[in-house]
Amino acid sequence: MTRPSSDAHAESGPEAPAGQVRAYAERVRADVEAELDGLVPAESADPPSVHAAIRWSLFAPAKRFRPLLVTAAGETFGAARGRLIRTACAFELLHTYSLVHDDLPAMDDDDLRRGRPTCHVRFGEATAILAGDALQTLAFQTVAEDETLDAHLRVRLVAELARAAGTPGGMVAGQAHDLAAEARADVGGEELERIHRRKTGALIAAAARAGALVAGAGKDEVDAVNAYALDLGLLFQITDDLLDVTASASDLGKTPGKDARAQKATYPALYGLEAARRRAHKVFGSACAALDTIHAPTPMLRGLARLVLEREK
Repeated sequence: MTRPSSDAHAESGPEAPAGQVRAYAERVRADVEAELDGLVPAESADPPSVHAAIRWSLFAPAKRFRPLLVTAAGETFGAARGRLIRTACAFELLHTYSLVHDDLPAMDDDDLRRGRPTCHVRFGEATAILAGDALQTLAFQTVAEDETLDAHLRVRLVAELARAAGTPGGMVAGQAHDLAAEARADVGGEELERIHRRKTGALIAAAARAGALVAGAGKDEVDAVNAYALDLGLLFQITDDLLDVTASASDLGKTPGKDARAQKATYPALYGLEAARRRAHKVFGSACAALDTIHAPTPMLRGLARLVLEREK
């Protein structure tokens, strides 16, 4: 397969520099938000309360990490961004739905998300539930109606989204296990990793696989990207656990220290801060090693892993 040049692998060498990674992430974020603005109905559309809640949650300041991963994986294997953008948006829609529902009083009961009041605090619990429902269904609609992709690929991507979001190995399962583990003193390392790989890692891994699939990557390449992204998802959650202990609300955009108050199972709670940091470095190394068998340039994927390892918010 010919690998055309793209932002995702313009830099030679094992790992893209941090400045290049941040610039690439900002360009992808701008492209994704512009596309989302066209996909999501205006606040004035009927029913206005639901559409206002959707836009409040979706267009809050955010990293757009999952669409960034779709794009970086896809461009690594030569896909044009125009073929990746709607799939990238679908992952952001699905992710935002999960945040709206996770913040609800019956779930994690939080009042701050992405630097602003959570959806149910701003619009009420019923409207927040409906907004989350609409975001989820729009994610599937966005892929199903993407005419830049053939029908077989669209079906494959819908299946990827569904498996990552649901049970037994997706976000819903992870959230259920996370809630069940609260205040339990017997949660061990294997159970904690299983929770994180489902609650956070499943959608991140699916995003990377989706980008590779849109690009027409071979099975071995998709498998390697999947192994990388499974560890990347775990790394993302370990650093999230660490930041919940060490960062401020202004840095995080959400309430710090809430995991400890809710007696959540986390890496710092189980192992302590220093051991959790060592675990993060080990998982980072494992994620990058998974890319070694790929014959396309992977500096941006490696750089993104470094960005997650060293993130401060």
